[in-house]
Amino acid sequence: MLDATVKQQLSQYLAMLREPIELVASLGDDAKSAETRELLTTISELSDKVAATFDGNDARKPSFLIRRTSNPEACVRFAGVPLGHEFTSLVLALLWAGGHPPKVEDEVLQQIRELEGEYTFEMYFSLSCHNCPDVVQALALMALNNPNVHATLIEGGAFQAEVEDRGVLAVPAVFLDGEMWGSGKMDVAEILAKLDSKAGEKAAAKLAEKAPFETLVIGGGPAGAAAAIYTARKGFSTGIAAERMGGQVQDTMGIENFISVPYTEGPKLAGALEQHIKEYDIDSMPLLRAEKLIPAKELGGYHEVVFENGASLKARSLVLTTGARWRNLGVPGEAEYRTKGVAYCPHCDGPLFKGKRVAVIGGGNSGVEAAIDLANIVGHVTLIEFDTKLRADQVLQDKLRSMKNVVILTNAQSTEVTGDGSKVNGLRYKDRDTGVETLLELEGVFVQIGLVPNTEWLKDSGVELTPRGEIVIDDKAATNIPGVFAAGDATTVPYKQIIIAMGEGAKAALSAFDFLIRNEAPAEIAQGAQKTAEPVA
Repeated sequence: MLDATVKQQLSQYLAMLREPIELVASLGDDAKSAETRELLTTISELSDKVAATFDGNDARKPSFLIRRTSNPEACVRFAGVPLGHEFTSLVLALLWAGGHPPKVEDEVLQQIRELEGEYTFEMYFSLSCHNCPDVVQALALMALNNPNVHATLIEGGAFQAEVEDRGVLAVPAVFLDGEMWGSGKMDVAEILAKLDSKAGEKAAAKLAEKAPFETLVIGGGPAGAAAAIYTARKGFSTGIAAERMGGQVQDTMGIENFISVPYTEGPKLAGALEQHIKEYDIDSMPLLRAEKLIPAKELGGYHEVVFENGASLKARSLVLTTGARWRNLGVPGEAEYRTKGVAYCPHCDGPLFKGKRVAVIGGGNSGVEAAIDLANIVGHVTLIEFDTKLRADQVLQDKLRSMKNVVILTNAQSTEVTGDGSKVNGLRYKDRDTGVETLLELEGVFVQIGLVPNTEWLKDSGVELTPRGEIVIDDKAATNIPGVFAAGDATTVPYKQIIIAMGEGAKAALSAFDFLIRNEAPAEIAQGAQKTAEPVA
């Protein structure tokens, strides 16, 4: 199952175990159980600190516990074979169970250990999902550090009947105490924030203690990362506040147009951005959603950004890089059946529709790429495009048209997602020439119709926005408010591409630098900074 290279790497990781661990498997007579037995036997043979037994009696077969020998209550269960994107999650769980310290802040570990109450999580993932590992690893970390947190991490492909019975049509899907609790990418800090009722209050208190910045970046995607790094390199006090570091890049699978890197994946690039930020004296503040901007009253003064948790931060210059999100269809049934057949990530959720009929809405590159990917998994794909022709690159169109289980409909307007109350069962569309409506019977609808800028919070700020909500900027990335700059997909810059966003972020940072050196702080601000810098006798 594991080739020689992987075995050698795994052996090196297992050498980091500080104390013995046990793998306790519950197996059946099926092929997946045989794979599980082989995998666990291999792992146990690579380290004398790992013991594998096959006498478990869990109802899910195959499944296995990973537990610390000295503290059996510290455990996590995998159901299915965690390979693909989840092999790293498996390795980390082994290391954490064996006492190897996780790469998280001590404050986060303390919050896990102090979490009150008892929690039983069941989380469904697919092996091709690039958003799932963060959730798998977060729940594994929590279960291995707090005996009151129980986590079973389930590979949906191995338990399809269970997945269908529970109506899981999008991953990652998290159940808490038997009830649907959360879906989509979440890291440990986000999960703790949802569980800990005092998390928002604690975060707000920490922000209140922070001194004003010279430059504050709002948004943690490629543009935001570039802006923060460039201002920090100029020696300015820099903060970056974001709802999630990496931004929409976290939801991108294959990246083949990032010059000098022939291929990478979104989560990998997002991790590299975050690591690069850590190389500088940048105050990184995740899980912050901007709610209001209060511009400075005088040139060189402090702008203030108020966040959803009630806290605020101040800075003499701002770089707004809040990015964009997937555009919704805006038709009846879409919101009702989100995660119940309406999906936005073909890589994550495609495997859950194996052998079924689905539609892809959108004829641009994203839509056509999604249709190509899905055609290799599902039974049939109908691609629906509002325009009279597809807008994707010709090479993608040619590939799509060569596939036998794909139908392309152009000049068609999607009008309604239908369902039976629990899941999608159809899609209505209208021929834009004849007006005739047709109902397609299907099980899934993948929406790929472009982006909406995340700028609603700026509508009453005085920052100029286009009718589409994009931040209006000039050729130096400046907005209409002195000291406020913007970059990336939230702005009017044409062509929403990762590499362009990074360049624009750097440009905005250099413009912020130019603004700060040309506009001194008002006297009272300068005096306050001087007093702060004076040593206490």
